[in-house]
Amino acid sequence: MHLVTLKDWTNTQLQETVDECLKIKNHPEKYRHSAEALSLGLLFQKTSTRTRCAGEIGIVQLGGHAQYLDWRSTNFGIADLSDEIRVLSAYVDIILARFLKHDDMLDAANAATVPIINGCCDKYHPTQAVGDLMTIQEHLGRLDGVKVCFVGVHNNVCNSLIAAGSKLGLEVTVIAPEKNPAAIDKDLLSEAEQKGCYKPVDTESLDNIQKLQEIINECDVVYTDTWVDMEFFTDPDFASERKRRIDMMMPYQLNSTLLNGIDCRIMHCLPAHRGYEIHGDLMDDPRSVIFEQSENRLHSMKAIMLNLLSQS
Repeated sequence: MHLVTLKDWTNTQLQETVDECLKIKNHPEKYRHSAEALSLGLLFQKTSTRTRCAGEIGIVQLGGHAQYLDWRSTNFGIADLSDEIRVLSAYVDIILARFLKHDDMLDAANAATVPIINGCCDKYHPTQAVGDLMTIQEHLGRLDGVKVCFVGVHNNVCNSLIAAGSKLGLEVTVIAPEKNPAAIDKDLLSEAEQKGCYKPVDTESLDNIQKLQEIINECDVVYTDTWVDMEFFTDPDFASERKRRIDMMMPYQLNSTLLNGIDCRIMHCLPAHRGYEIHGDLMDDPRSVIFEQSENRLHSMKAIMLNLLSQS
């Protein structure tokens, strides 16, 4: 059993994991030996703060051991991926992997003989979504029927929110004038739209801030993410594309004017580019749960690992 995408998990498995997240957060002492003598291998092809720390620190707090593997300091970049994953599977009890491409994530999952967790690829970010579900349930007391408005570029985080919504009854409204091509999952979007869990907005109809406000005002949560993939934000070779995206997306920035008088929770998966997708003042706004959302990545990662380890 792996976690490559939430599409592969049952509704019950996902809800039980979210419930376990909150138990772990509220009673950490009960879980100190839950993964005793077990090892987590972390294989990262790109940078990470929350996902890496959640995995490394999480397994240690559960009584286990973490082994971090930087892609460039191993043979993964020069050998057959499937072979190396089979080797790593012989050394550890569970793997947390972050790949640039979803196809590599699939190849790794097919080769792994222990549970593997998708720690982010270009199509999905399921561990982020589990932490988000935990945060929403923690603050609103429920998931079914909660209305989430995602404002930004349709990306891997957006996909995983939609997948989560399809499982547990969230209504995810997406305001995305830009889509990352690699993130498009037509089957996911079609199924979620049929269930009423995914509501795409035609951004050409949003010709003034009032219309945008009206949509957000109907939601319990407003959520945004970076407009430019983190590794490209300061890359000079990506300068023209970065400028195009910023110019196009700036009218959709979350700021105090847009959210004036709106009662909602503000979420961001971090890291944030302050002054771009979200104004810095909103990060510490009373409506913001961003840093609790970030903390919850630790507790939710523990629950994910325990869920998978219990089935392996």
